[in-house]
Parts: sequence; C-alpha cells; structure tokens
Amino acid sequence: MGQNLSFLNRTVQKDMARKLESLNNSYLMEFLDNIIALCEPDSVYVLTGSEQDKEYVRKKALEAGEEIKLKMPGHTIHFDHPLDQARAREDTFILSNTKIPYVNTKPREEGLREVLSLLKGVMKGREMYVGFYSLGPRNSPFQLLALQITDSPYVIHSENILYRNAFEDFAGNKPFLKFVHSKGELDIKKRRIMIDLEDNTVYSVNTTYAGNSVGLKKLALRLTVTKAVKEGWLSEHMAIIGFDGENGTHYFTASFPSGSGKTSTSMIGKLISDDLAFIREFDGLAKAVNPEVGVFGIIQGINAKDDPIIWEVLHKPGEVIFSNVLMTSDGDVYWEGSDLPKPEKGYNYEGQWTKESGKPASHPNARFTVPLTSFRNLDGNWNNPEGVIIEGIIYGVRDYNTLIPVTEAFSWSHGVVTIGASMESARTSAVIGKADELEFNPMAILDFMPVSLSVYLRNYMEFGKKLKKTPKIFGFNYFLKDGNRFLNSKEDKRVWVSWAVKRVEERVNALYTPIGLIPYYEDLQILFRKVLGKEYSKEDYEKQFTIKLKKYLEKTERIMGIYLKFNDIPEEVINELEMQRRRIMEYINKYGDSVSPFKLARE
Repeated sequence: MGQNLSFLNRTVQKDMARKLESLNNSYLMEFLDNIIALCEPDSVYVLTGSEQDKEYVRKKALEAGEEIKLKMPGHTIHFDHPLDQARAREDTFILSNTKIPYVNTKPREEGLREVLSLLKGVMKGREMYVGFYSLGPRNSPFQLLALQITDSPYVIHSENILYRNAFEDFAGNKPFLKFVHSKGELDIKKRRIMIDLEDNTVYSVNTTYAGNSVGLKKLALRLTVTKAVKEGWLSEHMAIIGFDGENGTHYFTASFPSGSGKTSTSMIGKLISDDLAFIREFDGLAKAVNPEVGVFGIIQGINAKDDPIIWEVLHKPGEVIFSNVLMTSDGDVYWEGSDLPKPEKGYNYEGQWTKESGKPASHPNARFTVPLTSFRNLDGNWNNPEGVIIEGIIYGVRDYNTLIPVTEAFSWSHGVVTIGASMESARTSAVIGKADELEFNPMAILDFMPVSLSVYLRNYMEFGKKLKKTPKIFGFNYFLKDGNRFLNSKEDKRVWVSWAVKRVEERVNALYTPIGLIPYYEDLQILFRKVLGKEYSKEDYEKQFTIKLKKYLEKTERIMGIYLKFNDIPEEVINELEMQRRRIMEYINKYGDSVSPFKLARE
C-alpha cells in the first residue's frame, strides 16, 4: 500500500491489506483511509464474501450481544433501542442547498459538518467491518456496486443476507455507492442519517434499526432514484412477482405503502422481489431485476393460515434474524397476530415482559431478515442478469371509503398520474401519525424521495415513451369497507390478480368508467369459482364496484391541488388529472354522486 495511506496501514491486518491491494482501486483505498482516520477503529475486518468471513460476522454478532441465538438452528434475535424501532423520518436528511417539496433537506456543508463530528472517533475500542456488495445481479447491465462500512456486526450480518457479495467486482477504479454507519452510543437525540447525493455517500450514526443503518436498503434507494432520474430508468419501491396465466408466466411489479398488501401479494405468485426493483428499457421492453437477494419483512400479523409460505420460512432451520419480537424463556419467538397462544412472560426490546402487563409482546414494526432462497415460491429468474419483462404494474393502497378493488388505467400516462402519482393510503400502526388518516404517498416512495416529484414524474413519463409495449397499469385496494365491515376477504386478492393477468393476455373485456376500466360481473363470477371455489354474488359486485363519483372527484381535485403547487410539474400530469376531473363531472351530471357498474354495463 502507498505510504500516504497511513491509517489503512496501521489498522488493517496484512492479509486483508493484500486483499484490498489486489483490487487496484485507488479511489476505494483513499476513501477507506479517510473513514478509518475519521472513526478511529481499533481494527478493520475486510469481507470478501467467503463463508469464513460470513461465519466470523455471525460469531461477532453473538459475542457483541447484538444478536442472541435461538433454539431453532440458524435463528437469532436482535433488539433495537426502544426509541429506535422504525425509519427515523425526522432525523433523515437529503443534503441539498435547495429546498425540495416533501423532502427533508439540510444544507450540505451544515449536514456534513454535523454528522462527521458525530462520527469522529466513534469506533474507538471497536472493530470496523467493510463489506463489498452488488445491487442487482453480478455481471449484469443493472448492476451497481455498494460499499458498507459499519461497527455493528448485526448490520453487516444483515447485509450479507440481503445482498450479493461482490468483492472482486470492485477491481479497478469503478464507481460505487458508499455507506458509513456506526451504532455510536445509541443516543437517540443524536441519531442522524445524512444522504449526500453529490458524493453518493450516506452517513448514519446512533441507530441500529435496519431501515436507518443497513445502507443498501432504503438509504441506497435515495441514491439509486437520483441516479435513475439522471440516466432515464426507474429505481422503485416495488415487488417483482410472476403470475401464471394460460400463456405462461407474466411478470408484474407491485407498489404498496406499508401495511397495504405488498408482502401478501408477493406470496401468491412466483417471488423475485418483495420490496425493490430496478427497471430499465431494453429493445423497447421494460425489464426488471431485484437489487436484493433477501427479505426484510414486517412480521406482525403473519400466521399459518394467511401466510403459509412465510410461516414455513420462519419455522424451519436456516438463517433468520428476528428483530423486536418477543423471545420466550425456552429460546423461541412470539409476535402479535401469529394466532398462537400468548406466552406468560418473555424478553423483548423493552426488557422483561409479562402477559399481565397488558403491553404488546412485539413491536408493530418488528421484522424478520431471511435469504430469498428460503422461499419455496422463488421464481427461477430471481437472479437472471438480463432481468424479466414487466407486463403489468400494480399500485395498491389501503383506502376504506373510495377506491374500488381493481381498476385498469387507459394508458401509461393515465396510470402513472391518476393511479400511481395519486396514491393516498391510510396510515397503519407501524407509521408515525394518526392511524387510518389518509397520507399522500405517490408510488409508495415519498419517504425515500431525494428529488422533486416534478423531476421524478417527468422521468416516468419519458420512460414510458421509450417502450414499444408499455406494461398495463392497475390500481388495487384490498380494504374497501361498508361501515365497519370489509367488503373483501383476504383471499379475494387472488381474483383481482387473476383478472389483471387475463387483461394482460387479452382474454377478457373490461367495462369503461370515467376512472378507468373495471371487470364485468360475469368474468369475476367465473374467476371466484375457479380461483377460490366460491360463489360471487351480484350484491357483492355492486357494493364493491359502485363508482363513488363524488369521492373520486374530491380525490382528483385534492391531488391536482398538490401538483399545481409545483411550478415545473410536467404539463402531462395536470392534463391527465384535468381530463379525469372532466370525465367524472360528466358522469356526476348524468348519474349523481355514484353509479352502479350494472347501470354502466346496460348502457
């Protein structure tokens, strides 16, 4: 190593130094040297992705007390600080000298100064772990390289499960995304996550919750969205799922806010991704890959009846990290909504817990971290470097009062604007704020938005124009109510998916409405019998698919009011909303505040 790399020379073991030298990446070496000088670790462990390295990290996580071994082979449990149980919206900043609507920004120099002062000497007495990963399949046109630096063995253990190790791919002065994390002293008042778009670097400190500390997860999403917008592709908060039809498997992406059905939708098809997607255009087709190779999923409510595949993964030997669930006295786990008898006592993120305390046994945002390869519904193309062709896009929400269960957009721009960019979803208990209050969340990505929505949506519009065949766009809502009663059962989503597949295969017609195309009763009646083995009544269809025109008008005007505040919003966005508003007004003048689908079908 060069003489000027004094901190690397001092803290990296000779055999690991040789590994780094073999990459011949001077940019990497300089960055590492600077971070070692800043954080001052006692030692540095360089991971090359070998099984020996992975086992070393697992062992260190147990020794440090960041994970505890459970009785099932391969299972461990991790507890975060009681006040560090979710994404820290208020402590996460995009470093920008320009204010961005809906984005929590901080002037760049101020933010860097603050976070670097918190990281100064923070790793004294600790070991630094350096991991080398690939977002997307290796040797793929989708691949992005990412470096994780942390003093938390739990964080690097999570990275090893969730991402492809790619040490050798860093050879030469290739660009890479950089993530620097320290658990610090877990002083939540000094928890900071600073996202430096200019230098493709994220710094986080005084946190271990994975959404704030595992860099390649949602922290990387801010960097990849920025990159995608600049380069004309899409980096999205979307699952990728294969659904079987009569003509074979059709791949969809699916975007749902937390608690709205994304995981359960992922599990009824062939799984490629449960959370993230890179989508690029090749030969006029939209193709997608999963940046990840693991799942960091919400565990509350998962039970054997409704979630048999996930349940199986969580109850068999293999690598699983549970976080913030209850650990029982016999080394097992329990979480709320599992439908199992609640233990009398145990240990959770707050310490000793007893049933008689009346407190929940697990946190609403408790999680599990597992490899994709643990799932029996994993699609054969899950690691295909060429990606899969996307034929459908689903935007789903939790809306109790307005949106019908399934709608198909008229076109790419209509779907992007009036379904995706118009998403509002009721908050759940896992999201800070008033439960059940509608929250504006376009494409379910607003929490991770690093740029103006006008820039983001312009890229979406332009991407669609590149395609010879655009994916069909669907709006889903599994949560429509009649008073306090849900109008759908949990399993009905299989029918809505089956109808969307039939639309992709052009096997069924659809009924025109002012808000999009909807199913005919007769087609759903057949699908309910075939898919679920049950009868579907005209009464259920009418309640579910009556278009609440006045409520749709209020929603359209509400969304238009939001986008009109952007002085650089693409004209196409406002035009689509205005056309939808006019169509709805025309139908209100003709039918009143709502209209039955049977009435529309007869005319």
